Amino acid sequence: MPRVTRVLLALTILVSAVEWAHAQALPIFDAHIHYSQSDWDALTPERALSVLARANVFRALVSSTPDDGTLKLYDRAPRGIVPFLRPYRTRGDMGTWQHDPAVAAYVEERIKRGIYRGIGEFHLSAGDVEAIVVKRFAKLAEDRNIFWQAHVDEVTVEKLLTLYPRVRILWAHAFPNLWVELAIRTDVAPNGTLDPDWRAVFVKYPDRFMVGTDTWVTSRWETLRETMQAIQDWLAQLPRDVAEQIAHKNGERLFPPP
Repeated sequence: MPRVTRVLLALTILVSAVEWAHAQALPIFDAHIHYSQSDWDALTPERALSVLARANVFRALVSSTPDDGTLKLYDRAPRGIVPFLRPYRTRGDMGTWQHDPAVAAYVEERIKRGIYRGIGEFHLSAGDVEAIVVKRFAKLAEDRNIFWQAHVDEVTVEKLLTLYPRVRILWAHAFPNLWVELAIRTDVAPNGTLDPDWRAVFVKYPDRFMVGTDTWVTSRWETLRETMQAIQDWLAQLPRDVAEQIAHKNGERLFPPP
């Protein structure tokens, strides 16, 4: 076979492989996106939405510091953005919000917009689960039938579930009103190979997981497409029906479009 023919054949095979891989890529519901003030200079709302689209993210759960960032995206793509209300007016609220009545008033006022599907992402320690603002947010979540997105350890989440059994929490798979998003879980597929223990859990509880990327700093936006490709790679190692649930169907079920 002439060399030129071999080269053309190799290119044809490569293009076909790329096209096949693209065709196999799953649509993604990203359950952990932030578009905070520190991102705004580097990323216009239009560019942020473009980054998501290029990564095959068709819907995203977004919370931001301050909340204006979430609204910037939601106003431009209301069917593609699932807005959560973060109780941080600035990053300074991260460690004090649970005891700050002004934060409670901020959330209670903004949530009247009627667009929010949850409160969070918030950080909380086990010693603060009965703080007055946490109790007020539990009442809001119950009354409005919305979620919490909690960045907490397992001790704290168990206390939250015990104290507030009617609140649905986006965190982990172990309880009937608890779901996990997998942002920055490097142990799921170390070196690109799906961990056998994680695989077993995914197959056993396919309705309890969602993917997430967590754009907590601007550099995470810049690498979002590569991060999402790594997620697509380990999703491809699961049975297709399980992968589809984790990739997007669970998000669609929990947060149907308005």
